[in-house]
Amino acid sequence: MSKPSRPSDPRNSKGELRTFFVSTRTSEGKALLQTDRMATLFIDVLRSYVLDGRFKVHDFVVMRNHVHLLLTISGDMTLEKAMQLIKGNFSFRAKKELGFRSDIWQRGFSDVRITSEASFLAHQEYIYNNPVKAGLAKSAEEYPYCSAYFKKLKRSVAGTG
Repeated sequence: MSKPSRPSDPRNSKGELRTFFVSTRTSEGKALLQTDRMATLFIDVLRSYVLDGRFKVHDFVVMRNHVHLLLTISGDMTLEKAMQLIKGNFSFRAKKELGFRSDIWQRGFSDVRITSEASFLAHQEYIYNNPVKAGLAKSAEEYPYCSAYFKKLKRSVAGTG
C-alpha cells in the first residue's frame, strides 16, 4: 500500500496557529466507516480532542472509506501528532468498544496547508459536497456524519433556523 503524498512543506509542521485540509483513507479503501457506530465513534474522538483544546476542527466529513478534516493546530502541536492522536485513539476505541480486529487506517495521510480565506472556503465546500457527490444525501446538512449537519442542529436548537 502506498503512502499518500504530503504536499505541505515540513517546515510548516510546527509554529503558530496553522490550518490544514487533511484526508485519510481506511486500510485498503475498505468501507469500514459506513456503519453508524463507526462513524459516530470517529466523530466522538474528534469531539473529545476539540473539548480538550488539542486542536480546532472547523469542518469534517466521515465517508465510508475516508475522512476529510479542516483543522487548526497550535504552535506546540505538529500535524503528524494531531493525526496520530485522531487515528490512534479511533483505532484503540474501535477495537476496545466495538470489538474491531483488523487494521483500520491506511498508513499516512494527505494534507494541504490553508493560507487564505479563499482556500479555506474552497476546501470547506469540498467537504460539504463530498456526501452529496457520492449520492449519500441531497445536501451536506442532511448527512449525519458531516459538520454541516451538526451546525444545522446547533442553529435549530438555538432557534435560528
